[in-house]
Formats: sequence, C-alpha cells, structure tokens
Amino acid sequence: MKDFADFIKSRVFIREADLQLILDKFKIKNVEKGQFVLKSGQIANQYFYISSGALRFFFGEFDQQLTAWIVFENEFFAEISSLSPQKPTRFNIEAIEKTELLYIDKADMETLYKQIPAWQEFGRKTWESMAVRMIDEIISFQTKTAEERYLAFLKVPGYLQKVPVKQLASYLGITPNALSRIRKKIR
Repeated sequence: MKDFADFIKSRVFIREADLQLILDKFKIKNVEKGQFVLKSGQIANQYFYISSGALRFFFGEFDQQLTAWIVFENEFFAEISSLSPQKPTRFNIEAIEKTELLYIDKADMETLYKQIPAWQEFGRKTWESMAVRMIDEIISFQTKTAEERYLAFLKVPGYLQKVPVKQLASYLGITPNALSRIRKKIR
C-alpha cells in the first residue's frame, strides 16, 4: 500500500488521516496471467490501482480479439464506460502477467469523494490524465505509422517484455506478420 499512498501523494496534497481513511477502503486482489478482472457483458463496480503486473482491455473472441487498451504497474483505472452509466461492458479485462491489484467499490469511492475534497481532486486529476492519454493515442493512430507507434512503445522500459506479440500487434492496429517485419527492419 505504500506505493499506492506515494502515488496518491504525488498527485494531491492530502492529510495523513484522510489518506488512511482512503487506504482502509481498498482491498487487494491477485490475478494470475490469463485470468479476467471483468468479462464482456458484466457491469463494472470497482476502481483499480495496479501494484504490479499488467492488464489488457480487449473485445472479440478467439482469433478476432482486438486489444484496445493496456494498463501497467502504478496506473489507476476503471472500465469507466461501464462503471459510470452502470451498463454492461463491451470489454474483457485480462491479466497479461501475474498482477496485484488494489481495488475499491464504486459506492465506497463515491462516499470518499463526498467526504474528502483532496480525494475528489485526485479523481479529477486521474481522469483528466487518462483522457489526455486516450487523446494522445487517438492522434497517434491518425498521424503516425505503425512503425512509429511501435518505436514509441519501445521507449517505455519493460513494456515489451510484458505484452505478447499478438496482443501488441493488435494494440498497434496491425497484424503479427506486419509487426514481425517492423521488428526485423529496426534491429
């Protein structure tokens, strides 16, 4: 929990007593590689912080799986398109390696938002940051080549080791064969 506490304090100024109230509401969940945190059709009811590991958001089945989003260690996230309107999710959220999550139920999150102004600020800053990341990725898809997107992915230490080639290709919007050609070209 110390890493999570440090993560919160890096985003907002918060009193220690308020921070402890927040941390007390979070629970730990360990997820094995290949295990689902949420399946398509379910309704999201939790927010998550990744203490270690990585997850992918994907839709489709079998060979038609399309990886839409990948979240890594030290990221706070939720399947917001399901959580906020309480509608069934279109995504599956799967661990791509052994992952430790801290999670809080939606009702507890809402209560903390009402009780602790710094926590409400944390939430606002977190979602603004996530929106910026999504916008950057959309622009990247519209303005960069697959090779440029791959090279940008390589700049983040450890990510390449975590994401299987097939899932990375899907995330980059290309086939595994096209990714293989890009990788050979830049070696």
